[in-house]
Amino acid sequence: MQGSSHDDGQPIRLSVVMAVLNEAENILPVCQELADTFSAVPGTEILAIDDGSTDGTVGKLLEARRTLLPGLRIISHPKRLGKSAALRTGITAACGEWVATIDGDGQDDPSAILKMLDHARSAQGPAPLVVGVRRKRNDRLSRRIATRFANGLRRRLLNDGCPDTGAPLKLFPRDLFLKIPQFEGVHRFLPALLGHYGAPLVCIEVQHRARLHGSSKYTNLNRALVGIRDLLGVMWLQNRTHLPDHLTEH
Repeated sequence: MQGSSHDDGQPIRLSVVMAVLNEAENILPVCQELADTFSAVPGTEILAIDDGSTDGTVGKLLEARRTLLPGLRIISHPKRLGKSAALRTGITAACGEWVATIDGDGQDDPSAILKMLDHARSAQGPAPLVVGVRRKRNDRLSRRIATRFANGLRRRLLNDGCPDTGAPLKLFPRDLFLKIPQFEGVHRFLPALLGHYGAPLVCIEVQHRARLHGSSKYTNLNRALVGIRDLLGVMWLQNRTHLPDHLTEH
């Protein structure tokens, strides 16, 4: 589907993918911000991937499409499969050359995506991964401490150079993402995985806000346990994935 056009014939260059789970209270204000940010940006599409919500999230997304985002693409999983699966669904369905990811809880400022896209397009050499680093986390203290520890451990063991690998705001080439191995948790390791496939890392500071409503779907303990297992898996992938520096066709 890459290279498709809007109904007005404008080629799609940027796909904004938002994975959501039980965010019925947050969807409308988040979609309002997305509309305010991207309604005047040509060549942009927005996809909302519902990961098996059990509240009124899908209904609110349909309302948002009627009243705020006429072009909003809504895709639903029949049951909860995980954030990485939802992002993969959205990125596979996306039409843009570039993909930006954002959460649906209101903590991310969508206007930062435009600055990230400018950095990506002006980069010299291979197309980069741009990460919106959350310098001032608007989370409770225990969450900030756990995240700082996890980021430090990942950066030391994977040598990915990224201070905030779990940041929701990321922008990267769609085709490159689809080349990397897919597993639940992959979205937390994109600096290491895309870097292994040749994508330079660009980090820019972005605003991080408090959730509009509700609470995180993850606890510090389950993040830590799953994160350690995934970290070992990514280390194995890096060690076992051999790619040529260049190719010569004769």
